[in-house]
Amino acid sequence: MTAISDVARLAGVSKSTASRALTGRGYVSEETRRRVVEAAAEIGYIASPNAASLVTGRTKNVGVVIPFINRWFFGEVLEGIERTLLASGYDLTLYNLALSGPERDRVFDFFLARKRVDAVIAVGVDLSDAEAELVERRGKPIIALGGTAGSAPRLAIDDRGAARLATEHLIDLGHTRIAHLAGAGAGSAARSVQAFRRAGFLDAMREAGLDPVGGEDGIVEAEMTLPGGYDAGLQLLGHPATRPTAIFAASDEIAFGVMRAAERLGLAVPGTLSVIGFDGHEHAELFGLTTIEQLPGAQGRFAVDAVLRLLGEPTGDDDPLTPDGLPDFDRPLDTRLVVRGSTTAPSGRVLAAR
Repeated sequence: MTAISDVARLAGVSKSTASRALTGRGYVSEETRRRVVEAAAEIGYIASPNAASLVTGRTKNVGVVIPFINRWFFGEVLEGIERTLLASGYDLTLYNLALSGPERDRVFDFFLARKRVDAVIAVGVDLSDAEAELVERRGKPIIALGGTAGSAPRLAIDDRGAARLATEHLIDLGHTRIAHLAGAGAGSAARSVQAFRRAGFLDAMREAGLDPVGGEDGIVEAEMTLPGGYDAGLQLLGHPATRPTAIFAASDEIAFGVMRAAERLGLAVPGTLSVIGFDGHEHAELFGLTTIEQLPGAQGRFAVDAVLRLLGEPTGDDDPLTPDGLPDFDRPLDTRLVVRGSTTAPSGRVLAAR
């Protein structure tokens, strides 16, 4: 079996020079690098990642913690992360994080803080200060993509502003009886994504002088899934006296569920009920759903670019940066309103009834 010493001998350099040339860590001249690479190819030497990590102190591995792996949004983010890491020569170790308890503690205390990962990306996770600091104390950058960041830097869309835009779209169409199907926990977890979207809805309603309708304070919480939206939709739409003419759903999957509930109750969308979602799900166009579109795959790529820059390894040239070349964590990631057929002005029958 060939070794780095064989490569060095054939190329006429020291072992440390040969190692630098093959790993890309440290300076060697282009001529020397070419000679070492040719020598390695001639004798069939393949650099060991484990050996390289002993020299560089890097594992070329990023830990990713994520609360769900079977939901569309998280799957799209994960694909963006994985593609970008692989293109940058990094591997990924995935941790499906529990909400609380000893399993979650083990992830942060052992798997992330003590095992060999160079950095951590937390996707849609509500990090505590203690969890973020535990990883940072081990000299590993940690960033949050969405969720609650604790003391960690955070990349995120402006959930509150985008939710306000979604609600203003319904108001601009002439709706005054508007309800919000919020994500579960929107009323209790003050800094969660669900809570920010709830707050944006209430901002727009207050500014327009409108009171939400249906449920408690016009808000019904639901799991951010199609079945969750279906069940909450039946609850919200089942009483004609309190039925809204428009719904802002906290996710597209909730919106798909409420559209199915409306169909079951014989309510036409958008003739009797307008529905707007949030996320830009790949099936939104199939459902004709008006939505606030975000780009989860691109967000995954931005997260990798950001964490690699914190490691001193720039990748790409289109991620948001500050003048010193570091990620701009204060700049919201992109969203846009996409109008389709699920929203329109309230029907003349509904207007006349009011």
